[in-house]
Amino acid sequence: MYIFSLSSTHYSSLLMSSADFLLAPMAGAEHREVGGVHLDFMRAGAARVKRVVYPTDFRWSRNMKPIVGTELCQHAHVGFLAQGQLHIQYADGANETFTAPQVVVITPGHDGWVVGNEPAVMIEFDFEGETMQRLGLTNLHQPTEGAK
Repeated sequence: MYIFSLSSTHYSSLLMSSADFLLAPMAGAEHREVGGVHLDFMRAGAARVKRVVYPTDFRWSRNMKPIVGTELCQHAHVGFLAQGQLHIQYADGANETFTAPQVVVITPGHDGWVVGNEPAVMIEFDFEGETMQRLGLTNLHQPTEGAK
């Protein structure tokens, strides 16, 4: 059996190039910027597949609340956090922290912000206003296994 091994220098350069690809322009995707958040998305049948890039200083209540006009984010977010860290706080005071690489399930009624010094990049799947029901999620937040 052959075991493949990378030196720490080679591994670091591999990670750097992976981050570059993670943020590269996406051919064929629609691009939008809202409240400093960059969204690239494409339709996949009835769903959308999105890459969402949250900048290091992002906080929903500061950046999106004035645009959206609701007290908390009313969208469900389901996907994979590929880079960075996100902290979520629900209206009832419950908190979750997601750290890449990690599957993310966030139900409506939350504030959220980027933790640390790197943008958070999430690959998200949604059905626009029907994400909760189409994915069989309840309206109550349940910490995702592995979330802190």
